[in-house]
Amino acid sequence: MAIDLPLAQLASLPRAGWAPVALMILIGLGFAATTVIMSTFIGPGRTGPGKSTPYESGMNPIGDTHRRFNVRFYIVAMIYLVFDVGIVFLFPWASLLAPYSADPATHGNAGNLLLQMIVFVGILMVAYGYAWRKGVFKWD
Repeated sequence: MAIDLPLAQLASLPRAGWAPVALMILIGLGFAATTVIMSTFIGPGRTGPGKSTPYESGMNPIGDTHRRFNVRFYIVAMIYLVFDVGIVFLFPWASLLAPYSADPATHGNAGNLLLQMIVFVGILMVAYGYAWRKGVFKWD
């Protein structure tokens, strides 16, 4: 009696369909490695006190350049990232839902996909409401 594992099913899939994906991953890694290696050879090798000071329109810098930022900027950036990731999930969902809603034979699947996205957007709205109640958007 053999146990049919999902990994065994994955191994039986045709590998020709994965070749373009593997090629794109290798090309991306190749570009990343090339830029890192080339920057070590081409980039400047010497640092000094003049190079480590910030450029202030030709004038000497006044005061400390390492000022602290308010935490509000960090919180707003994190909220932006949460909703940006939400939008990234909405675009593929919309393109996936279109064929299901047009075909009457698979109309039941369209309702399931719609319900899943309503739950996802609902969770995002709960997070937005929580941030609003905590006063994240008040800049007093």
